[in-house]
Amino acid sequence: MKIDFVSDIACPWCAVGLNALEIALERVGSEIIVELHFQPFELNPTMDAAGADAAEYLQAKYGMSDAQLAQNRRVITERGAAVGFTFGDRLRVWNTFDAHRLLHWAGLHGGTHQRQLKHALLQAYHGDGRNPAARDVLLDAAATAGLDVAAAGEVLASGAFTDEVRATEKHWQQAGIQSVPAVVINDRHLISGGQPPEVFEQALRQIAAEEN
Repeated sequence: MKIDFVSDIACPWCAVGLNALEIALERVGSEIIVELHFQPFELNPTMDAAGADAAEYLQAKYGMSDAQLAQNRRVITERGAAVGFTFGDRLRVWNTFDAHRLLHWAGLHGGTHQRQLKHALLQAYHGDGRNPAARDVLLDAAATAGLDVAAAGEVLASGAFTDEVRATEKHWQQAGIQSVPAVVINDRHLISGGQPPEVFEQALRQIAAEEN
């Protein structure tokens, strides 16, 4: 079973959804053999290098009041805790394009490197409040994922995989993905949002049964 996890580092529900999906994958175990690929999506593609105050930006973008923003953050924190992800303070919103370039590069190495890098980046931003556009943060994440840090630095410095990431983003947008996380199974089935593990597990089992 091929699973494309379309998401952005800046998306808190993507952290929730990934952990929930992985719990579901643990539950199905060897019953379903899965290839998990991480695909790029930018929530804030026009964000400049300076970033923006998170509260101000989210309130302006989604029309939230202070109370609504606080409630939304409480819900996300609770949902994260339920699947083993601890949210910290995220005071600013950043551009994530370089993170997607690095994830694309990691995906070329096979194995679990891309998955480990995704977790490291989500932890850096949503857990530790670090800037996922900063070179040092990206290199720390590469090291955590067991990737060649010098090679990762060359990717960041060279602008490598810019065209590939842009093309992939366009592909998923044209496929109808407008919000994330979006979990696309075998290029045909879509599960939207940071669903609980039970929802992912049921969907995986149902799709596997139908396609077998």
